Amino acid sequence: MREWIVAGNWKMHNTVAESIALAKAIKEGSTAIKNGEVIVAPTFTALFSVGEAIKGSKVLLAAQDMYYEDKGAFTGEISPGMLKDVGCTYVIIGHSERRKYFHEQNNDVNLKVKKALFAGLKPIMCVGETDEEREKGVTQDVVGRQIKEGLNGVEKIEDVVIAYEPVWAIGTGKVATPAQAQEVHAFIRGILKNLYGGSTADDVRILYGGSVTKDNIGDLIAMADIDGALVGGASLKADGFLGIINNISGKK
Repeated sequence: MREWIVAGNWKMHNTVAESIALAKAIKEGSTAIKNGEVIVAPTFTALFSVGEAIKGSKVLLAAQDMYYEDKGAFTGEISPGMLKDVGCTYVIIGHSERRKYFHEQNNDVNLKVKKALFAGLKPIMCVGETDEEREKGVTQDVVGRQIKEGLNGVEKIEDVVIAYEPVWAIGTGKVATPAQAQEVHAFIRGILKNLYGGSTADDVRILYGGSVTKDNIGDLIAMADIDGALVGGASLKADGFLGIINNISGKK
């Protein structure tokens, strides 16, 4: 059985002190969790401090992005080695906000995924369609292209996590129905089966993201191909985030 994941993407929120306090609260609230993985992704400035705060606990550290070079004249960028150095296990790649505001393309995502794997980091590769694309009925075309181009040349996907985040549901309060989410998750797993074979694809964890809360996660996680959640706003308060974790724990 695939092990569930709940990952909190804190985006551009929280000072170092606020991040430490939130991390400690999540750490304390996760002590009774026996299965699954709990991940937090603070801002770059708080990575080291949060890593120290959660050390020795079940909570794992993730970065929100990285560059695909080891070092060089790339002002403002962060290398995978730097992320490993502060204790990161995971890194979020290709989030829709990176694609929208910073014009990242599928090729950029692909380079980052391959570099993360080479460096020993586990990428959480994000895919998803906009509201306009869903209305046009091209969700599968868009998501399929993002998956295939994002994983181009990736031979082993044991350490890759896919996060399906319909762009129209991120921060809007809109949530894909469990049936809508499951349809796309099953479609993604079908592509992975074609690329890597059934047994391998069955082991890949696919998360849902997009206005996830402790109130709606139960119905989402009940779907066969939904293995957890990439959480935005609800991860900024310990009680909300822990509520999501507790509503998943024991159900997957």
